[in-house]
Amino acid sequence: QLQLIESEGGLVQAGGSLTLSCAASGRTFSTYAMGWFRQAPRKEREFVGIVLWTRGTTYYADSVKGRFTISRDNAENTAYLQMNSLKPEDTAVYYCAARLPSLKRTYDDESDYAYWGQGTQVTVSS
Repeated sequence: QLQLIESEGGLVQAGGSLTLSCAASGRTFSTYAMGWFRQAPRKEREFVGIVLWTRGTTYYADSVKGRFTISRDNAENTAYLQMNSLKPEDTAVYYCAARLPSLKRTYDDESDYAYWGQGTQVTVSS
């Protein structure tokens, strides 16, 4: 079992930055890849990015590549989503999620994620 608790989001002006954290309970945190998803109003939840369990390898959706950075601190059982150059279209509820090791080389399938955070609202004003 893994419980994920996200930090509070917030309201940010366009062009600004915000960092979300995702604290995990449980001693097996390092076993999981940690992903981030988001859901904008009236849209389906979408993949943002993921940090794998070894070497900290990351993958990102094209919409955030170059602006968002995902990292993890296994000693602190925490994953991070650093968001820079925010745009109004980044407004969404953001979720962290834990994914068990898998041979799949794609990371955007929600069904592959076993545990989810509660979600936190990020609003970017223009």
